Amino acid sequence: MEDYLVKALAYQGLVRAYAVAATDTVAEAQRRHDTWNTASAALGRSLVGGLLLGATVKGDDRLTIKIQGDGPAGAIVVDANGHGEVKGYLQNPHVSLPLNEKGKLDVRGAVGTQGMFTVIKDLGLKEPFSGQTPIVSGELGEDFTYYLAISEQIPSAVGLSVLVDTDDSIKVAGGFMLQIMPGADESIISAIETNLANTPQISTLLDEGKTPEEILDSLLPDTELVVLETMPVSFTCDCSKDKFARAIISLGKDEIQAMIDEDHGAKAVCSFCGEKYSYTEAELVALKEEATAENE
Repeated sequence: MEDYLVKALAYQGLVRAYAVAATDTVAEAQRRHDTWNTASAALGRSLVGGLLLGATVKGDDRLTIKIQGDGPAGAIVVDANGHGEVKGYLQNPHVSLPLNEKGKLDVRGAVGTQGMFTVIKDLGLKEPFSGQTPIVSGELGEDFTYYLAISEQIPSAVGLSVLVDTDDSIKVAGGFMLQIMPGADESIISAIETNLANTPQISTLLDEGKTPEEILDSLLPDTELVVLETMPVSFTCDCSKDKFARAIISLGKDEIQAMIDEDHGAKAVCSFCGEKYSYTEAELVALKEEATAENE
């Protein structure tokens, strides 16, 4: 199945519903960062959550999610936009923990239960919107849910699933987000809670070949879904040699001269995708000239 996200309305527009299949997206992140199984699940869930939150902003608008827990995975950073593009990394990709008491990958153990969950939205305004809540679970689905309820005042339910195969490859990945709009009464909320309790894990549904539309049908069987949009999603990084060159120029001529004198060149690695860029001594001389001109 191709990776894609569905946006829909349910209960006569009183519930916004999103579901995403993101197996290839998470697999690309796993490959680029060489994540071990528990780290793969933690990063994968974060990327799926980023895609779901990204679906709530317009086109080129961007958001950054920072999950800074006290677990061995370290900080997790995810960047997403309204086009279905996501990228991300975690501080320590080589985390493999014993299974938890349910026989599942111990994402909570990798992320930790103490720390902060931050979302920064760049919506093209003068100042970005920033919201922050404490980590309440470390399983991440609950942490996205808590953030939405507290920081954005939107009662929500978020489910994030990543199934890692025995060879550490990504078998399936995806998730859902349901958001309750003003005007929804208790009967709707109660029905959703009952449905969520009776629905299998999203990874199970994806492993059975269920599409995002079918996942939403499983989650919301007692209402008519109105699909608003389907959108392809992917792991996409916009780094480039030119962007890193601009960053080098911003260091100033003295710092660039030090690179020339000490290393006779420079190398840069993108944290988000692992792409490597090299700069020769001659290229650094040219960048130093640009830095000098900009400061005159």
